[in-house]
Amino acid sequence: MRWSTFRTADGEERVGVWHGDRLHPAPGVRRLVDLLGDDGTRLREAGQAALASGESVDPAAVDLLPPVPEPPSVRDFMAFEEHVVTASAAIGHTVDPLWYEQPVFYFTNPAAARGARADVAIPPGSAALDYELEVAVVIGREGSDLTPEEAEEHIAGFVLFCDWSARDLQAAEMRIGLGPAKGKDSANGFGPWLVTRDEVAPRAARRGYDLTLTASVNGVPYSAGNVADLYWSFGQMIAYASRGTRVRPGDVVGSGTVGTGCVLELSRVHGTERYPYLREGDRVRLEGELLGAIEARVVAGTPPRPLSQPSPTSPASPASPASPRTDPDGSRA
Repeated sequence: MRWSTFRTADGEERVGVWHGDRLHPAPGVRRLVDLLGDDGTRLREAGQAALASGESVDPAAVDLLPPVPEPPSVRDFMAFEEHVVTASAAIGHTVDPLWYEQPVFYFTNPAAARGARADVAIPPGSAALDYELEVAVVIGREGSDLTPEEAEEHIAGFVLFCDWSARDLQAAEMRIGLGPAKGKDSANGFGPWLVTRDEVAPRAARRGYDLTLTASVNGVPYSAGNVADLYWSFGQMIAYASRGTRVRPGDVVGSGTVGTGCVLELSRVHGTERYPYLREGDRVRLEGELLGAIEARVVAGTPPRPLSQPSPTSPASPASPASPRTDPDGSRA
């Protein structure tokens, strides 16, 4: 089944299941997360009730929100070797051996979730906006200290994901040793629907799934990759995320960027003239087999508001310990 959360013209938020090109609201359901928490039975029964009700809406007449509009948490991993190797080599770095020993992730902003047709504003103060072509899973039930095999059973479904990134803000902040913070704080794009695990399972291949992902800017093809190329499986990622804590229904776990799946990588290899960072007015289309498409227009952002000046008693910058140098753009791909 394919599940969407949508807002009607009168502002009501509802949840529905797709049949063909029509969206069928689930009776009495306002949040997709309320259908999670078990082995998928609630989703299946609610979908059957939605299709049996006879009610349907035209998807073009509603606002498609993220399937889980306010996820409890969003973890984004770096799990595609091609992207890690190519992006590192392009900036003169080698891959840290730790990447091959354990999956790595950062937490991003649940409040920045954006729907599949939402505009994306350039973050305040940035001149290097980038897309990142990814897939994510939504956790279906709670678990802690899971094995990879157990973790696979905790997946409710899959969704197209875009980690919009301000590369210049990211590089500046990560010189301090934290981040990416404001470099990835303004927008997280989600595809139009969540595809349940049983629909994706037949595509299992190697450590991932045989699902092609593509990206274009202003109609020009940019990126292409396949979810089967994951180095770390979603079971491994979720198991690591659950270590010493818990994953909860509605949590989002992103794969990280597929190989060639961002302007940072493409521009470093092929040049910035051919692949410049995104500008106001650009139209970005990200698409995944079974997962639908994100179609975003880049719009102007607001200028950064000035911060108060440091106190005269604050230590002067030159007296502070030197921060380790980090290559602009290359701190996190």
